[in-house]
Amino acid sequence: MNVCIDLSPAVHGRAGLGRLAHELTAALLALESEHSFSAFYNAAATAQVVSPFDEMDQIPIRLADKPWRLDVLLAHLLRHSQEKLFTSAARPVELFHATDHLLPCLPQTPTVFTLGDLTFLSHAQTHARLNRTFLRLMMPIFLRRASGIITISVSTQRDMEAQYGPLTTPSAVIYPGIHSRFRPVRDENLLAAIRARYQLPARFILYVGTIEPRKNLPVLIRAFHQADLAGVKLVIGGKKGWMYEETFAQVQALSLEDRVVFTGFIPDGDLPALFSLADLFVFPSQYEGFGLPVLEAMACGTPVITSNVSSLPEVAGDAALLIAPTDMVGLAEAMRYAMGNTGVRAEMAEKGIAQAAGFSWRRCALETVAFYEEIAG
Repeated sequence: MNVCIDLSPAVHGRAGLGRLAHELTAALLALESEHSFSAFYNAAATAQVVSPFDEMDQIPIRLADKPWRLDVLLAHLLRHSQEKLFTSAARPVELFHATDHLLPCLPQTPTVFTLGDLTFLSHAQTHARLNRTFLRLMMPIFLRRASGIITISVSTQRDMEAQYGPLTTPSAVIYPGIHSRFRPVRDENLLAAIRARYQLPARFILYVGTIEPRKNLPVLIRAFHQADLAGVKLVIGGKKGWMYEETFAQVQALSLEDRVVFTGFIPDGDLPALFSLADLFVFPSQYEGFGLPVLEAMACGTPVITSNVSSLPEVAGDAALLIAPTDMVGLAEAMRYAMGNTGVRAEMAEKGIAQAAGFSWRRCALETVAFYEEIAG
C-alpha cells in the first residue's frame, strides 16, 4: 500500500503537529514494512524538505496556507473531489494521512485524520480569529468524512466525543513517542558548552515551550516569586508565540529581571543537555493534547511538576507532581518541596525515566501502520 502523508506542518517548521508529523514519518520510513510512503505538502516554494523525507516520492502543491485552506473548504462544501492532487504521484495513492488538521476532499481514497487537540474550542483566545472560524466550521466535517481518526491521547478522544458526540468513524488512540536523543547527558564538556551558550545559572527551574497564554507562564512566574528559592533562577526556553506580552510584564512587575532568564528558541539537539542541567522542569499548561515536553524532560532524568488537567496526568503517570494550573500557591509549595529535597528529586527522576521508556516512535509507527491496514482493508 502506498500511503501519502501530509508533511506540511513538518516542512514548514510548525510546533506540535509539525513535530508529530516529522517524527512519525521518520519512524514509518525506518520500519521494515511492505508499504511505501509519499510526501504531500503545500506552499512548495517555502518548504524545507530534509532527509529522510527528500527520498520519498514528492507530491507538492504551490498554494500557500490560506488559499489552500480556502480550496479545501470550498471542495467540501461543494462536494468537489480533490483527487487530482495526486495526478503527479509516481505511484497511485492508496491512503492519505492528514496530519495538519486539514483533510482534502478525497471521496475515492481512504483517509486517516490525526486529531491533536480541540484548543480552538476550549482555549479559543489562543488561536487567530480566522483559524478559529475555519476549524469551528470544518472540523466536524473532517471528522465525519475521514475513513479513520487517530487521537493522540485518551483525553483528546474524550474531548472529541464530548464535543461532537459518538462518531461512526473508526478511531484509535495512538500515543506519540519520544526521540532517542532524549536521555540523561553525562558529557561534562557538552553540559558546560550548553550552560555557556544559554548563560545558565548553577541552579535553575526550567520551562520549555512556546510563550503563549495557554502555557500559563504568568502563574509560573508568580509561583516562582512566592516560592522564594535562594540561589535558584527560572529559565524559560522557547520562542515568542502570541499574546506573550503578559509574561514579560509579569517579570517586570515582580522585579524578577535578574532571576528569570529567557533563552529564546532552543534547537532540538540542545534540549537533552538543557533538561539534564535543570534541577526541576515545570510545565503548568492549561491544556495539552499530549504534552511531549513532559516526557522529554522525564527521559532525561529531570524531575517534573505539571498540571493535573487534560492529557498531562495521562502522560506523566505517577512520576510527576500534579498541580491545578490555577493553583499558584500550590505550585509555589510544590517547587519549594521538590527543590528542598534531594531525595525526592532523585526518586522523581528514577520514576520519570521509567515512565518515558513506555513511549517510543517505533511503537507509534507500528500501531499507525496497523490502523492504516484496518482502514484500507
